[in-house]
Amino acid sequence: MLRAFLVLCIATCCWQIAAAHAEACSAIDFMAMPLPQTGHPPEIEALLAAYPDLLLSADGTAISVEGSSWLPLGTRREIRAQQALVAPTPMDQFLQTYPLGTAPVAMQQRKAPFFDPGRFRNGRFFALLWFTSEAVARESLVRVDFAGLSEAAVMVTARRGVACQLRAAVARLEGRPSEVLTAAFHAPGGGFNWRRIGGTDRLSAHSYGIAVDLNAELGGYWRWSGAEEGQVGAYDTRIPLQVVDAFETYGFIWGGKWHHFDGMHFEYRPELILHARIAANMR
Repeated sequence: MLRAFLVLCIATCCWQIAAAHAEACSAIDFMAMPLPQTGHPPEIEALLAAYPDLLLSADGTAISVEGSSWLPLGTRREIRAQQALVAPTPMDQFLQTYPLGTAPVAMQQRKAPFFDPGRFRNGRFFALLWFTSEAVARESLVRVDFAGLSEAAVMVTARRGVACQLRAAVARLEGRPSEVLTAAFHAPGGGFNWRRIGGTDRLSAHSYGIAVDLNAELGGYWRWSGAEEGQVGAYDTRIPLQVVDAFETYGFIWGGKWHHFDGMHFEYRPELILHARIAANMR
């Protein structure tokens, strides 16, 4: 009798924990959420709205999270993209505005040499938001299935709702499967992978569990094309544009919009989605 009671209590407790987790996982539509109107510069407004636990210093020049030291934001400098790629300040990450949507104009901007919004990543900023070690990053990982689209799955971080947002993007597509759509989720390139970006000493976004590579055969990668840096030009992506729309809605930018294209790559950068909306609203 006692054993049955304990089993029931454990089962009830597990269900309550699962239910609480499900309730906590409330996906955010970053294309529809009201834009902040704090009076701060657009870059700071976007950061604070994308990551509500970020703290802003009294003078508005540094950010932190509880228990961490302050990270100076620096300024958004008038520098070449090549310099921003190697050593950006946190504010330099907004040097180029990410083009939202799948209209022709948004898809064509990437033809400009070194137009790579999202490739500028400040290492200290990412360490503050995410992780400073592989071990800690691994502890945060959860599995996200592509159920309804393919039998594949990826591992991403649960921190700051990344897994929740990815599940929402996938769920948005599950109701309208097609051969073209499901092919994008077949044999994905993966999620978490603590590694350096090829040819650099900079950590990949995959190291933080915030990036997902879909079908590499459909997306393509600029280095595989044999093109020279800054002279990539056009490329033929076969990633369905409805996938791009779904992922952007939930905070993921697409590497297919970069001059140095990474067409399989989606990366959780809601601050860039919000910044693009704020910039468009200011015109």
